[in-house]
Amino acid sequence: MFKNKLSHPKGLYLLFLVEMWERFSYYGMRALLVLYLTKETFNGGLGFKAEKATLLYGFFTGFVYFTPLIGGWIADKYLGQRKAITIGALLMMLGQFSLASHPSLPFLYLGLVLLILGNGFFKPNISVVVGDLYPKNDSRKDSAFTIFYMGINLGAFFAPLVTGFLAIKYGYNYGFLAAGIGMLLGLIFYNTLGDKYLGEVGKYKKQAKEEKNKKEKVPLTKEEKNRTWVIFILVFFTIFFWAGFEQAGSSMTIYTEKYINRDVLGKTIPTEWFQSVNPLFIILLAPLFSMLWNKLRASNKEPSIPVKMGIGMILLGIGFSLMMMAIIQRGGDIADESIKASLWFLVGTYFLHTMGELCLSPIGLSMVTKLSPVKLASLMMGVWMLSNFIANISGGFIASYIAKAGAFHVFLAISILSVILGSILISLNKWLTKKSHGL
Repeated sequence: MFKNKLSHPKGLYLLFLVEMWERFSYYGMRALLVLYLTKETFNGGLGFKAEKATLLYGFFTGFVYFTPLIGGWIADKYLGQRKAITIGALLMMLGQFSLASHPSLPFLYLGLVLLILGNGFFKPNISVVVGDLYPKNDSRKDSAFTIFYMGINLGAFFAPLVTGFLAIKYGYNYGFLAAGIGMLLGLIFYNTLGDKYLGEVGKYKKQAKEEKNKKEKVPLTKEEKNRTWVIFILVFFTIFFWAGFEQAGSSMTIYTEKYINRDVLGKTIPTEWFQSVNPLFIILLAPLFSMLWNKLRASNKEPSIPVKMGIGMILLGIGFSLMMMAIIQRGGDIADESIKASLWFLVGTYFLHTMGELCLSPIGLSMVTKLSPVKLASLMMGVWMLSNFIANISGGFIASYIAKAGAFHVFLAISILSVILGSILISLNKWLTKKSHGL
């Protein structure tokens, strides 16, 4: 099929480009959303109270991870992945343009609903197409998804810088407009080059679906049932990780805006730009983590999946301890915005959270593909994404509670719970490994 067994099909790089623009669109909008909601109307915002804005943010980001379960099912049953991706990109583009059109509640809610629906069609199906570019047991898949993941983080890195600059310079509608144009570019690349570089991959084939349905009627073996339970247990722990991690776009963004000293060399760093710190650290650290795991694997010292994910949760908790130190530096949860905490506490938090993400997120995706029974692979990936749905809504409630309990107590609770749950997960390592039956 390929001239060089180590090379990748050109379709991978097309999907890399499309995903980069889609993530530019999503993260560009996400960096603005809470600030847009909470800014006064005379500053181009909607004047929401912080607790209402963070709750809405939580529900929005939560449903972004719920609809892929539906979008994946519709694509698998009726559309095929290729058509679903086009529909998703179109809906998201219209959603961004709705946000950009007018600062009012009807256009806000219309835009968010379109983004949620569009993401449901787009997110699960583009990943499926990446995998379908390769034969089932092709050793290049891990490398392919690493390349694809870089596209995600390139888009996520540049998006807040561009949309944040435009929002500050010209208004939030220009930031949302740029996000919509980013999605438009991805849509154009995908539809003009798709047939040339993707061929028939991802197109709906009725006969193939009928053959797959016959295989799905075979009952699960005992080993497959055990592995499925391992997935559910690990997904349960990840809910708590993402509920804390997603504070970056809500409570941490508001805290940064009000209480972090953002002045560097006489210039004030826009709050929106801090949404680029995490993807920047991922781009820098991901190759190092990959080399670390390879080195440990070569000497038979590589940690198991539960241990890696447990370490990720502990790193999340330690990261929040730095945010608590920032609060202590200010003298506690005081409302005086003239008293600022050091920028380095925030950067250090993002650094530790990114290391935690690299221990948990790609490892979790790998875990699902390894442990899922073949006939439940898509469903189990949907379950993995559903954990983000629950986590983001929970994270929204947590962020909204800061106004009552104070940031210090909320960050302290997240920190302690993350470390405890991470330690429990590590302690369950032998039992979970046994139930995985060698995988």
